[in-house]
Amino acid sequence: MRSLVKNPKNAKALVVLGHGAGAGMRHPFMESTAELLYRQQIATFRYEFTYMEQGRKRPDPPRALLARIREALSAGPRKVPGLPVIAGGKSMGGRMTSVALAESPADGVAGLLFLGFPLHAPGKGDEAGVKRAEHLFEIGLPMLLVQGTRDRLAELDKIRGLCRSIGKRATLHVVEGADHSFNVLKRSGRDQSEVMEEIADAVSSWINQIV
Repeated sequence: MRSLVKNPKNAKALVVLGHGAGAGMRHPFMESTAELLYRQQIATFRYEFTYMEQGRKRPDPPRALLARIREALSAGPRKVPGLPVIAGGKSMGGRMTSVALAESPADGVAGLLFLGFPLHAPGKGDEAGVKRAEHLFEIGLPMLLVQGTRDRLAELDKIRGLCRSIGKRATLHVVEGADHSFNVLKRSGRDQSEVMEEIADAVSSWINQIV
């Protein structure tokens, strides 16, 4: 399994971070997330799913994705031992991590991080979102959902409703003007570095509350 580790001195937690469906662990979003969390004294273990390692575009079947996530949740704490583990990732990486933990909890995992939960098909806040998220109610862990207001894979009112239904375990951080990739329009007056810093600050603050 290909992986990348960033481990600052006096790290307070380890985030095991899976990538989204269309880009691997070296994508600029993943690189920036790892670097900014490093500055917040949060270690990261990034890994790649098998299809990405092999240069294929189509994601692996769910069973293979789940197997790789479990492998990463075992390998990450061996590389960076002694820290509370936050499991999750970008889009598909985060959602499939939660599916894995709903099926079989992993020792040492203190929380779940979703960087853009893909709740439904693009632009369609339909009932499919209920099915994609129903497993979250089976997980007794704190979870942070970081979502953009222009995310076409997760209409904000649907995400808000989901978090209300889950209750106190779910924390929602809304990134104003961001799409599913957390890109913002130029007219927003913000650049990408400011958005990424906001996300890292939100993740760090949440981790401080749960570990």
